[in-house]
Amino acid sequence: MSRRHIGWIAGPAAAVLVAAGAITYAVAEDNGGGSGPKTPSADSADAGFARDMAVHHQQAVEMSYIVRDRTKNEEVRRLAYDIAQTQANQRGMLLGWLDLWGLPKVSADPPMTWMGMGDMASGKDGALMPGMATNTELKKLQSLSGKQAEILYLQLMTAHHKGGVHMAGGCVAKCTVGVEKRLAQGMVEAQKSEIELMAGMLKARGAQPPS
Repeated sequence: MSRRHIGWIAGPAAAVLVAAGAITYAVAEDNGGGSGPKTPSADSADAGFARDMAVHHQQAVEMSYIVRDRTKNEEVRRLAYDIAQTQANQRGMLLGWLDLWGLPKVSADPPMTWMGMGDMASGKDGALMPGMATNTELKKLQSLSGKQAEILYLQLMTAHHKGGVHMAGGCVAKCTVGVEKRLAQGMVEAQKSEIELMAGMLKARGAQPPS
């Protein structure tokens, strides 16, 4: 079995390890020598971003696993691998922080309420937040193979990243926990870079990014 194939399998375990490290870092970062870490409230931007981005990331991981099985193209498989590993690890961090803070991982409020967009986030056909693929789009991705699957994956992931950049930018502006703000800023930079990369990959396949 190749190292890359082992990596696909080991992803969830890696996420758990990274989450554990992130929890330690969060305590050290926000303790500041005081009596204990600062704890955001359940309706804070910090908690809202952690909950919503964990859900957002989970779909990116799901789409990446789908395309892995639908194409043999190494360029697309490598990108999907990188996205799946990165976002699974970050999801572990976000859920770990919610555990650390003693806050629920689900909320009765609509997604993105912390951004003032709760009434705008769409739940139509399974797309809970802007940029997320619908159930119909996911089923279509599962039905395609080869170049067609690659194109749809790149288009769906481009839209997904644009939604993620918007949400992460909201945390950069509104979150108060330093380590979480830095994670969000890193997401903005990395996903913008991947959006540019995917635009080139789509062009090479005679396709366009979603408008």
